[in-house]
Amino acid sequence: MSQGSPRTWVPRYTRPVMAAIWSPENRYRIWFEIEALACEAMAQYGAIPAEAARTIREKGDAAMAAFSQADLDRIDEIEAETRHDVIAFLTWLAEKVGPDSRFVHLGMTSSDVLDTCLSVQMVQATDLLLQDVDAVLAALKRRAFEHKYTLTIGRSHAIHAEPTSFGLKIAGHYAEFARNRERLVRAREEIAVCAISGAVGTYAHIDPRVEDYVAKKLGLKPEDVSTQVIPRDRHAAYFCALAVIASGIERLATEVRHLQRSEVREAEEFFHKGQKGSSAMPHKRNPVLSENLTGLARLVRSHVIPALENVALWHERDISHSSVERNICPDGTIGLDFALMRLAGMMEKLVVYPDQMQANIESLGGVVHSGEVLLALARAGILREDAYRIVQRNAMETWTKLGHKDGKTFRENLAADPEVAGRVPAEVLDAAMDSNAHLGKIDHTFTRVFGEAGPARS
Repeated sequence: MSQGSPRTWVPRYTRPVMAAIWSPENRYRIWFEIEALACEAMAQYGAIPAEAARTIREKGDAAMAAFSQADLDRIDEIEAETRHDVIAFLTWLAEKVGPDSRFVHLGMTSSDVLDTCLSVQMVQATDLLLQDVDAVLAALKRRAFEHKYTLTIGRSHAIHAEPTSFGLKIAGHYAEFARNRERLVRAREEIAVCAISGAVGTYAHIDPRVEDYVAKKLGLKPEDVSTQVIPRDRHAAYFCALAVIASGIERLATEVRHLQRSEVREAEEFFHKGQKGSSAMPHKRNPVLSENLTGLARLVRSHVIPALENVALWHERDISHSSVERNICPDGTIGLDFALMRLAGMMEKLVVYPDQMQANIESLGGVVHSGEVLLALARAGILREDAYRIVQRNAMETWTKLGHKDGKTFRENLAADPEVAGRVPAEVLDAAMDSNAHLGKIDHTFTRVFGEAGPARS
């Protein structure tokens, strides 16, 4: 594939707004902007005639405004002969600009253009990803407050633990994505660098003030030491940040997948009118969105190892990183962009079943309140070791006879236990088995996460 040819991504997982950032048209537009800005800076410092810089800007702007498939084909044609993408573009630009094109790229090397352009594209992509994360955060915040007091069962090791709030579960994911947003902001800052330092980065043939000028105009900062290429530890850190965000997506997607299981059915993805779940089983309502998100997260994370291996380039530069980045930069950002927006939509429309959540809390006969009962017995004066033995004995009696005709609830078994009867008042046991007790301090967490507790429970 030559550099001018449009890359084909899987349309199913591509949003056009992100794909446009990695299009040949955008890349060449940025390449020209770098070259034109460098000429303007050189003209300011007397390195080239000011009139030449104006001509390059005017004719180049006109050529880029009229850029078409014919121009892409022409650049491809030149590259087929030169086997060099930047030279092919500069030759095409010279055809548009005329004699003053001799002042373009003076003292620069290809990496000055390629690496600075990549920085611009990554910044553009990151700005879009930040908007995506904001959409996820907005959806999570709304649903968290909506279900702040919706009781559900908490699980550890996938086993019923103690009651919690469904809103609190969502608040935990909100906090994670808030941290991910900070990570993305830091990653953007680290990658927003410019290198216009010439061969092996010594500025031997170009004034450092040109780099300063180009960087400022592009919203970048000059690389401290470019060695001809921008050091790839920056890019590696960027892809690590994307991978962490992808893992956050998968964690939430996995939660939804579990909650939608038939035997759980506490929440499920919105099922559209006319949607079909299975070609063979008409009753199926499958968690296809969250499963899809799990797969996309795997792809985004897969880019971390190649990005880390790109750090160790030979001496001042080689191009072993180039083929990697031509793939992972567009693929990683396109995949994450699609996943984030799919996640935002999925959580916005997530169907929640509070009654089923309550039924699941009660499905084990009350044993999920064993921790609070343990504390109640200890407060009543029973040694903790003895209290644990008593509670576990009654919990196991309840557990093993669930659904049996002679089975009793946890509360009934406790009341019949001679080590409990007469030592712990009935009202104390009742209070210990009230799920609402687990919501008493939820305002504390909500205020810490969202900066507000929200309306009181009605």
